[in-house]
Amino acid sequence: MSKHQLQRTLGPFMLWGLGVGYVISGMYFGWNLGLAEGGTYGLAIATLFIIVMYVTFTFSYTEMACAIPKAGGAFDYANRGLGKNLGFFAGMAQNIEFIFAPPAIAAAIGAYLNLLYPDVHPLMWAVGAYFIFTLINVLGVRLAASFELVITILAVIELLVFAGVTLPSFEWQNLHINPMPNGFSGAFAAIPFAIWFFLAIEGVANVAEEAIHPQRNILLGFGSAIGTLVFLCILTFISAVGVAGWEAVVYPAGSDLPSDSPLPLALAQVVHEGHFLYKMLIGIGLLGLIASFHGIILAAGRASFEFGRVGYAPRLFSVVHSRFKTPANALILNMAIGILALFTGKTSEIITIACFGALNLYIVSMIAFFALRRKEPGLERPFKVPFYPAFPSIALAISVVALIAMTYYNFMLAIIFYGIIGISYLGYHLFIHQRQKSE
Repeated sequence: MSKHQLQRTLGPFMLWGLGVGYVISGMYFGWNLGLAEGGTYGLAIATLFIIVMYVTFTFSYTEMACAIPKAGGAFDYANRGLGKNLGFFAGMAQNIEFIFAPPAIAAAIGAYLNLLYPDVHPLMWAVGAYFIFTLINVLGVRLAASFELVITILAVIELLVFAGVTLPSFEWQNLHINPMPNGFSGAFAAIPFAIWFFLAIEGVANVAEEAIHPQRNILLGFGSAIGTLVFLCILTFISAVGVAGWEAVVYPAGSDLPSDSPLPLALAQVVHEGHFLYKMLIGIGLLGLIASFHGIILAAGRASFEFGRVGYAPRLFSVVHSRFKTPANALILNMAIGILALFTGKTSEIITIACFGALNLYIVSMIAFFALRRKEPGLERPFKVPFYPAFPSIALAISVVALIAMTYYNFMLAIIFYGIIGISYLGYHLFIHQRQKSE
């Protein structure tokens, strides 16, 4: 096997586990920050549109993933459909999304463990998590995917148990308490936190090169994952907010600072903190964070690997481990960048930058979708998106509106995001591209 070739070991069930696992931490923390911006109605409106965007996007993206099963995902599709410049842009947007999401999740892991072991600084737990789960990914994709599948199943069960505990205390009027504190503008401000419910689902495409029968199994994995996530999103939202209103799952008692732990806050309205159900659900809840943290590290390694394999980053990143056949170099580089971001301590800003990466990725992907349909009508497409051209058009339109709204409310972070891409593009042309031309 080539030192630049990945190994095929993943079936549809493992792909489902990866797809749900990438995303499931979004049910456990982060989304409730959107309630502080938009209230129940504002976040609900934003989430409804984001669900439509993700469903239409996922089916459109699946067509390209089945036709071009490569580790770069959107980057490979844009490179082929739109040329190298937009291919580079898509690749960098994808790398930013996948590299910046794990530090935010690592911070939440550290905060959870700090509650159990207050003598250990949260950053120590977060950095330790980076080393452990990067190592698991280096040791082999089947080991990584098997681990991901187990903790994802446990995390899904935990959300179902959470709903089972809280729904008996659900009251409709709690959804209508101060429902839009900032008016309709709050719905736009809540967009990045609605995206956080589903961020990184597209990472399934990045392991297409390691899937058995990718043209069939990617469809099964993607489709079942998005269906599961939409159900869990609605269930978690209603069962958490319905027990005592949105403010109860944003602000801890006696504090005006938003919490990163909405589910424990909701549970505390139903059972006391010493109750075995409370302790059990908090303990298992950590697995939801681990599932996404570990899964996105896996997807990020494949994205960076492909970026190096096609020559947009140093070739060092495209070398697979001689024994384990995994993109070890790319995984270690991503860990180093993630730890640096982690030490900034700016979790909400890191989440927003990751969302900028996601939206730009979705926009370029849908443009590439139309370009590939036009340029390569004869390309074998084992799966074709239903309701063409409506689905990709809807995904593109909502992505553009969401990006405009996010830029308006987070202008400085938008400058940072596009600045990273601009500096990377300049570095590629000045150093890597020039060296490739001279070779």
